[in-house]
Amino acid sequence: MLKVLDELEQRRAAARLGGGQARIDAQHAKGRLTARERLDILLDEGSFEELDMYVEHNCVEFGMEKTKVPGDGVVTGSGTINGRLVFVFSQDFTVFGGSLSERHAQKICKIMDMAMKVGAPVIGLNDSGGARIQEGVASLAGYAEVFQRNVLASGVVPQLSLIMGPCAGGAVYSPAMTDFIFMVKDSSYMFVTGPDVVKTVTNEVVTQEELGGAITHSTKSGVADLALEDDVDALLRARDFFDFLPLNNRAGAPHRDSVDPFDRPIPSLDTLVPPSATKPYDMRELIAKVADDGDFFEIQPGHAGNILIGFARIEGHTVGIVANQPMVLAGCLDINASKKAGRFVRFCDAFNIPILTFVDVPGFLPGVAQEHNGIIKHGAKLLFAYAEATVPKITVITRKAYGGAYDVMASKHLRGDLNYAWPTAEIAVMGAKGAVEIIFRKDIGDPDKIAERTKEYETRFANPFVAASMGFIDEVILPHATRKRIAVGLRKLRTKQLSNPWKKHDNIPL
Repeated sequence: MLKVLDELEQRRAAARLGGGQARIDAQHAKGRLTARERLDILLDEGSFEELDMYVEHNCVEFGMEKTKVPGDGVVTGSGTINGRLVFVFSQDFTVFGGSLSERHAQKICKIMDMAMKVGAPVIGLNDSGGARIQEGVASLAGYAEVFQRNVLASGVVPQLSLIMGPCAGGAVYSPAMTDFIFMVKDSSYMFVTGPDVVKTVTNEVVTQEELGGAITHSTKSGVADLALEDDVDALLRARDFFDFLPLNNRAGAPHRDSVDPFDRPIPSLDTLVPPSATKPYDMRELIAKVADDGDFFEIQPGHAGNILIGFARIEGHTVGIVANQPMVLAGCLDINASKKAGRFVRFCDAFNIPILTFVDVPGFLPGVAQEHNGIIKHGAKLLFAYAEATVPKITVITRKAYGGAYDVMASKHLRGDLNYAWPTAEIAVMGAKGAVEIIFRKDIGDPDKIAERTKEYETRFANPFVAASMGFIDEVILPHATRKRIAVGLRKLRTKQLSNPWKKHDNIPL
């Protein structure tokens, strides 16, 4: 018996060593942790239970049968984060460069299937050279099997991808179909075709970092949600982020006890909006002051800065926050902002997370580039997402809510449950100057008359009371009472029930 136990321990040790000490040292030299070291940081201490530790590849081409490593380049299993169940896979770059083989893919598929059965999130730690070329189409089939499970799991269990190293070719499509992507600066990259192919085909000279690094994808493309400093930072942030997420689409959003009073007055909000309609202010200040303990986990902070999205808590319960940011493009909605917020709203709705919307939007961004790149369809994505959502929706208009952008931002007409406005709110078809120049175009040559008409328009429409008189605004609230009104509103809406007409699926304007 002791001999058998010794053999078991030897096999485990061999599996834990991955590609060997030399390759582990090479991984460390790049500033990267190994697959198992990453799981040690991500998961609660001692909670990881590994599956398929002894799986080996089945390839006999190109002499591969002579080189087999237990685990086949990916560590899979389950564990807990702050006591809550999660299924994980962590690709091991020290084994065949983390390349995906048929058996490697089967391991990932197995834990994804288990996650679906029991209703628990999946976190993937990606660090792979791509498909294992020696296996040919079998490795491609493996990718497709993973893709299929990403699709089936979408909207059922949360999926988070941490890109810890290379992720190229077909490998990028699995993370792309997960709910959120975190990348590591100067260490990870994602692209469909690498710099060498780009140079050959288009004659463009570009580095890996410029083409698909963490900064590129978290600012320009919007593919990544966060760019973190290093492996440890990414894994610790993932732990924090996980606490905001429900386990599945049937479980409620998680609750964390809070000592922050629900009715805490916030006097500084009474002077947050400047007297001048053209002067910006930071919407993050409002979010931080309303959220429990000022804790706001922002998503995509470097991309489409004219809209803010992320998670916070009110009375300990997770809420999704969408807010126009007057500091960037005056808070206008454009293509990137619409896509960014639209996807976030759909995630919240899929997982029963209430949506809190702060509105200060002068309209959609005008311009030839916006129109030619499809602002109509892209703007409709955000509209569609809000209109489709059946979770509790609370909206607070702080200043401008003009034109179609007023409609889009969780208005009463898109089944907003509680729609509040501050006394500083201006709800109208457009700004006073533009409206007067259209309605009284015959007076444009008379500056005094135009000024008089503009002041008249502002008096009549640059306030929340016209909309309130029609029932489109439920209440004009004092800014310092915003947290209390939101907290009480969310309490009332906790048992909300609303369903859309039966359909196989909708046809969102992609």
